[in-house]
Amino acid sequence: MKRTDMTGQLESESRNWDICIIGGGASGLGTALDAASRGYRTLLMEQFDFAKATSSRSTKLVHGGVRYLQQGNIRLVLEALRERGLLKNNAPHLVKNQSFIVPNYKWWEGPYYGFGLKVYDWMSGRLGLGPSQMLSREEVLKMAPTLDPEGLRGGVLYHDGQFDDSRLAINLAQTAVDQGAVLMNYCKVTGMIKEGGRIFGVEATDLMNSRQYSIRSRAVINATGIFTDSLLRMDDPEAEPMISPSQGVHIVLDKEFLPGDMAIMVPHTDDGRVLFAVPWHNKIIIGTTDTPMEEKNGYSLAEPVALEEEIDFILHQIGKYLSKIPDRNDIKSVFAGLRPLVKNNSRKTAELARDHVVSISDSGLITIAGGKWTTYRHMAEDVIDTAMQWAGLEEKASITAGLKIHGARNTEDYSAELYYYGTDEPFVRSIAAEKIELKEKIHPALPYLKAEVIWAVREEMCMNVEDFLARRSRALFLDAKAAMEAAPEVARLMAGEKGENKEWIEKQIKSFNKLAVNYLPKEK
Repeated sequence: MKRTDMTGQLESESRNWDICIIGGGASGLGTALDAASRGYRTLLMEQFDFAKATSSRSTKLVHGGVRYLQQGNIRLVLEALRERGLLKNNAPHLVKNQSFIVPNYKWWEGPYYGFGLKVYDWMSGRLGLGPSQMLSREEVLKMAPTLDPEGLRGGVLYHDGQFDDSRLAINLAQTAVDQGAVLMNYCKVTGMIKEGGRIFGVEATDLMNSRQYSIRSRAVINATGIFTDSLLRMDDPEAEPMISPSQGVHIVLDKEFLPGDMAIMVPHTDDGRVLFAVPWHNKIIIGTTDTPMEEKNGYSLAEPVALEEEIDFILHQIGKYLSKIPDRNDIKSVFAGLRPLVKNNSRKTAELARDHVVSISDSGLITIAGGKWTTYRHMAEDVIDTAMQWAGLEEKASITAGLKIHGARNTEDYSAELYYYGTDEPFVRSIAAEKIELKEKIHPALPYLKAEVIWAVREEMCMNVEDFLARRSRALFLDAKAAMEAAPEVARLMAGEKGENKEWIEKQIKSFNKLAVNYLPKEK
């Protein structure tokens, strides 16, 4: 997947597109894959990098949603559990079975959560990942020895899915390209092309070279997530907002706080959400919060920053359950993401479900909003079904339920070096064989090889240092300080591959460090 190939196809494209998608997160990439795999002429444009915003900042879970089961949203849970099973089948190199423990400190929690999770098992059907089971106090402490033993009565074990969100986004992009789609990162839609009040395409600018395009398409899809309302206003300045943004924050700790393979699920925090502590790339991710952001001034949609009270909240909540209580000095990285929740009459964003909505404006702009990573494929199928009918395209059924994602390979060891590349792993290793130094790590505290930088530039449309350290690798999310220290070496390697000069290197390092400092908690 090379950006030069993408720009070449866009510049030489004389025919109209069938589907033009705005937005390169989970919903946009899934929509591009669904459209292209049906045989439609498909173009996607993303103003930043793929998965730059919400789609790289999740809790890294592919799950039905235990919270939605508690809320009684059976339809959403059933849909998500089915999609969880399909995604594990289609991307087994990135999606794995993760065991969770719900620790019980009150007499009623065992039977209550035990029954609920048996219902969860039943709803999973043949796509289930394993049966839940009751655990004694001794069994819980054997599996999770750093849980606070005082007052612990036992626990419930259940299974859900765990994945790497932005790595899946890149593989979705590659799969869409394999199916014939043209995808452009750093390409910003600046206006709509209309005739007689109906939308027939978009104006766009390639931010890498300032080249402008007038693109005609039979259907235009707004799949911009947290930016949905901006596109709706571009289409109609009087458009009613659809999105109620909610910020979720996660902290990342060393594995010593939760050694082993088990994750922990706390079913009820002080704000009514669940709290997860999940093993991920040999670290522990803990989150999340739920902070309505409509009333906050000056926050960034592209780079939201954790609020001090959100960090304190997570530390306080997880501190109730661990024998070793973490503090700010233990945090390796803290990251924030904005959920694009669809507005309803609920006063609390914690009560807004992750259902998706497909709508069509008076001009014909088709919008897909809401949803979550787990249901991205079903969301894409729904919106392309709608676009197919609206634009009068030849009717073709979706095939993505059984379509393998680029890199798909059965994986047994999710701690092995380069496992997340799946079938691309041999090609990354062949790059490492080009020079001795490419077998070295980019930093002693990070697991990534220098060869991965070269691969990302050559084959994954990695345009800058942030793209690599935040989304092609997950360095920024695992250890922000180490990522900042690795930035000069990554910039040097990228510059050599891209033919850039010393000025470019210095600019890249400065830009990345300015961003990365927000991933470190402020001292109090």
